[in-house]
Amino acid sequence: MKLLGHEKAQKLLARARPQSLLITGPEGVGRRALARWFAYGLNCERGFPPCGQCQSCRMTPHPDYLEIAPKKETQSGEAAKRPLIHVDQIVPRTSGETNLLEWIETRPRFARRVAVINGAEHLTEAAANALLKTLEEPPAHAHVVLIAPSRSAILPTLASRVQEVRLAPLPRERLLEISDDPDLLTFAEGAPGRLFWAMEHPEVVRDLARASDRLTAGLEGESGLAAARDFLRLMDEGLDPTPFLARAFKGWGPAAEAAALEALFKLKEARAAYVGAELLAAWWHQTLRRIHADLRARAL
Repeated sequence: MKLLGHEKAQKLLARARPQSLLITGPEGVGRRALARWFAYGLNCERGFPPCGQCQSCRMTPHPDYLEIAPKKETQSGEAAKRPLIHVDQIVPRTSGETNLLEWIETRPRFARRVAVINGAEHLTEAAANALLKTLEEPPAHAHVVLIAPSRSAILPTLASRVQEVRLAPLPRERLLEISDDPDLLTFAEGAPGRLFWAMEHPEVVRDLARASDRLTAGLEGESGLAAARDFLRLMDEGLDPTPFLARAFKGWGPAAEAAALEALFKLKEARAAYVGAELLAAWWHQTLRRIHADLRARAL
């Protein structure tokens, strides 16, 4: 029932208890944990903060808590190219699948029903439109919580109907309460969820750090292109070597660092648009070589 950090957000939610809420911030920073804390506090016999001891707090899963997330598979069972939250997850359909509107109208077992949409930026337009009336006028016993990276990531019609709580990355000093490993802390980027994942997969994190080191160390030699390919392969596998690369860029000076980070942003955009990996690896390698060469020339 305890959260690391975000004390101001906890106090605000315990006091205001908004029925239509948007929690924003980077992935892994604690958005979902805060939503669950809010739901348990609303149903706790002692109120906020949730005690962890009463009948409601001891229930997992909680009967008055529903979480909806993007579907990662199509109806045929294949991996979805773009995970989405579909309208049948929001409104009743003949499929019999649990849907938000039907579930939230049911009276709670304890005090309040809380429906969380984790990844609200992935709502289809039809699903978002079906949600509007409930966000504007939720049932008296219910709360709807949207989770997204930012207010601008969701449709304006949704954003105008919710109270936003923004979560920022935690200071490194707070994460030192969990781990003092420099590689794990670099990977976490101030997000406790990322740090907990890194602690469970330390060798994966070491591989990401080594991939970044190989990329920056090989800029002047032939090994650099192979390192660029490895970097893209890790990205395609859903892993993120960029915190370690950003750490290396800091030693290049402000101008070179800014140029390298801009190139990294373009790389991610191009890969998301399905630009070929071999072409991107060559571009990525040559771009970093040029930035680094300019840096060396200015130093002479």
